[in-house]
Amino acid sequence: QVQLVESGGGSVQTGGSLRLSCAISRYTFWPNCMGWFRRAPGKEREGVAIITTVGLTTYYAGSVKGRFTISQDNANNMLYLQMNSLKPEDTAMYYCGAAMRNYCDSSPSVYPYWGQGTQVTVSS
Repeated sequence: QVQLVESGGGSVQTGGSLRLSCAISRYTFWPNCMGWFRRAPGKEREGVAIITTVGLTTYYAGSVKGRFTISQDNANNMLYLQMNSLKPEDTAMYYCGAAMRNYCDSSPSVYPYWGQGTQVTVSS
């Protein structure tokens, strides 16, 4: 069991920045796979950025590579997503996901633990 609570979403103009935070609590075992996912209107949830919490290996979707950075603060049980150079197509509900797996996949279907989401809106 893992509890995840996101924050930091909002409305920005094209080119702006936001930093999303995910507070991690009530875990029995520390999740070794964590990530940020998003669901845009009319689309399925997709993996945006994944991190292996032990080896700190990261994965980014091609659409955000070079603009988004995932990071973790184990001392404070936090996961972050720094989003720069935001575009209107980044508009979506963003979710924090966690899993205990041997392989950290970017597919949302393998993540059993989710937060409630935080809305990001980018206007042109």
